[in-house]
Amino acid sequence: MEDFLTNDTQILVVNEPPRHGKSLTATNFVEWILGRDSTERIMTGSYNETLSTVFSKSVRNTIQEVKADEDILVYNDIFPNTHIKYGDAAMNMWSLEGNPVNNYLATSPSGTATGFGADLIIIDDVIKSAQEANNANRLSDIYRWYVDTMLSRLEKGGKVLIIMTRWASGDLAGRVLTEMPKAGYKVKHINMKAKQDDGSMLCDDVLSLDEYKQKIAVMSPEIAAANYQQEPIDLKGALYQKFNTYTKQPEFSGIYAYCDTADEGSDYLVSIVYGMYKQEPYILDVVMTQEPMEVTESLVTESYYRNKVNLARIESNNGGKGFARQVDTKLKNEYKTNRTVINWFHNGQNKDARILSNSSWVEEHVHYPEDWKLRFPVFFDAIKKYQRAGKNLHDDASDALTGVAESVMSMETETSAPSINDQASYLDSLGL
Repeated sequence: MEDFLTNDTQILVVNEPPRHGKSLTATNFVEWILGRDSTERIMTGSYNETLSTVFSKSVRNTIQEVKADEDILVYNDIFPNTHIKYGDAAMNMWSLEGNPVNNYLATSPSGTATGFGADLIIIDDVIKSAQEANNANRLSDIYRWYVDTMLSRLEKGGKVLIIMTRWASGDLAGRVLTEMPKAGYKVKHINMKAKQDDGSMLCDDVLSLDEYKQKIAVMSPEIAAANYQQEPIDLKGALYQKFNTYTKQPEFSGIYAYCDTADEGSDYLVSIVYGMYKQEPYILDVVMTQEPMEVTESLVTESYYRNKVNLARIESNNGGKGFARQVDTKLKNEYKTNRTVINWFHNGQNKDARILSNSSWVEEHVHYPEDWKLRFPVFFDAIKKYQRAGKNLHDDASDALTGVAESVMSMETETSAPSINDQASYLDSLGL
């Protein structure tokens, strides 16, 4: 920890099992820092004000402890010049003597940090439960709080320490480890498993192997893996666990596409182009974007032309009919081709039920390019992290992939599509 203060690491992420001294270590760390330099300003954040205040009171009370026994060591025996300022010792914000500004602020995602600057920010267990870990919206809110509120309080040259049990790949630790290096931050990760790879325990005095086995025997596998082994819960609870990949394209019987247009402003348009070989789909191209319709029309049209699509199915829900017409027009007028038959349709079935009921078929029969993580990163991330149970932030990728499965199973790809006029008349009769 001392090395972290002096080296060029800006953010330190420590993932550790429950009851292994995370908060105690952080508390002692803060006490040591303030003992060395009473001008340091520290801000801590936990999942609610109560927990954050407990952390704050622990540090404050240790510094304030009065020596009652000559044989018992207290804080001021080690740091005799560090004292809490009289009259400025609230539970969640206090100062040290000789410092004109507050030294310590305890806050949370629902609290405030206005007017406080910090040399060190400590985030301690900001997710309180598996329910939160399964809620993509909540995870996104926590990350936005960290970026928009906490980081904005960090002074020049300041450091961030994130200490937490791992929950999900999109939790604060996961997002920081993924996103912050891209922004130029120097991030270090310390990952501690309760049960080590060699079979030994991280600390037998805290959790023995027998106790560990007892605990995980009655816990859900996803929670146990996340809490004790730092394996994100969403990867254990992901809907899709098996992915077939290919390196060389076989001889396809036809090239097809399925497109799910964006229903709302925050939704993604997802268009999947796939080739059929022995009645199984091989994904060739994916367009997944939140760009406006005038942009996506061109992207999808180009994808259909480049991949020589024979038949494309486009959902007509919420503007899909107009989108399909534009793609059809662009193919004929701009690319001078009538190779692709555009088949638009209305889908009124329950989306969640469709995705879940077709997931096994998707795992068994859909084939992805070996490098699909690099070629389609947004799509890859959305499919890999889609949860069987829990609140997913977006379901557009899984919805489109399900559409591919339904198209293949219903033999839609092998039947001729009705004309554009016939489709328009049908949709008009539905009032769409």
